Amino acid sequence: MAKGSSNSSGGGSPNAKVFAALIVGMVLGLAIAGFIAWYVVEHSDNAFSKKEVRETPKVEAPAVAPVVKPPVVATSAVNANPNYEFYKALPDKVDAPHQELDAKSPAAKAAVKAASDTANYFVQAASFQNVADAEKLKAKLALLGMEASVQSADVAGKGVYHRVRLGPYVGLSDANAAIVTLQQNGISNATAVRVQ
Repeated sequence: MAKGSSNSSGGGSPNAKVFAALIVGMVLGLAIAGFIAWYVVEHSDNAFSKKEVRETPKVEAPAVAPVVKPPVVATSAVNANPNYEFYKALPDKVDAPHQELDAKSPAAKAAVKAASDTANYFVQAASFQNVADAEKLKAKLALLGMEASVQSADVAGKGVYHRVRLGPYVGLSDANAAIVTLQQNGISNATAVRVQ
């Protein structure tokens, strides 16, 4: 071959041939995909291909009903002595719906004391020597929606204990309600501790 002669059969650089083949392939691929999409849409019975115009029925506004006030009845005469029948649903309880507390009875004194109790209380759910056990119980209480904290205390002669506590609660009745919730969820050793 002579110096300076070129290969006339190729017609360009190899990079240009690859680029041209890539463009031709993409155009043919798009054309085939377009044809397949058109064929599927035209020859299938799906809800997207048929565009029916549905006329919505016209709804008239409802007539406004006049406001009727119920007759006024004296409630003191009607409900002077209500009869609550839910006491019969409790089989182990005494049927005493109208039992009134005597002002001198122990139950009345306890109710008055509970109503006037404004001291703060913690509820101690448990106490552990292992801090990991205390953290597990704290996580369990968090899943129940109860916010607890772990407090470490050095007990004389016994070592360090980690207490899982909830609160503070205002009044013993609130603390007792938390204890009942704990007992219903399997934590039976909870106690109320008055804040010093």
